[in-house]
Amino acid sequence: RVELVESGGGSVQAGGSLRLSCAASELSVSRFSMAWFRQAPGTEREGVAGIDMSGSTTVADSVKGRFTISRDNAKDILYLQMNSLKPEDTAMYYCAADYRRWELLGFRRSAYKYWGQGTQVTVSS
Repeated sequence: RVELVESGGGSVQAGGSLRLSCAASELSVSRFSMAWFRQAPGTEREGVAGIDMSGSTTVADSVKGRFTISRDNAKDILYLQMNSLKPEDTAMYYCAADYRRWELLGFRRSAYKYWGQGTQVTVSS
């Protein structure tokens, strides 16, 4: 069965960096649209970055210039490189995947079929 497992979260001071990983099982990351979402307590889950099957990427305005999404097709791992972290980046981060094209999905969380369990990122000031 398809499984997405996130890792790499942790606690970091403002201005620091983290790299999140999402290891996929029974799923080829190059054949799915994939995205990173995050959810802080009391807020809705929001899209952070996405990558389509061709490798084109989309990054939310709130993290543009700081976060980069990428993937390793050979290892079936999705990454999120997060630099210049801010306290407002504190959230649970989830990876998501769906077999449909990015144009049909975007950052609509209800559209994604597969989800990981999340990894916590905490940024202190």
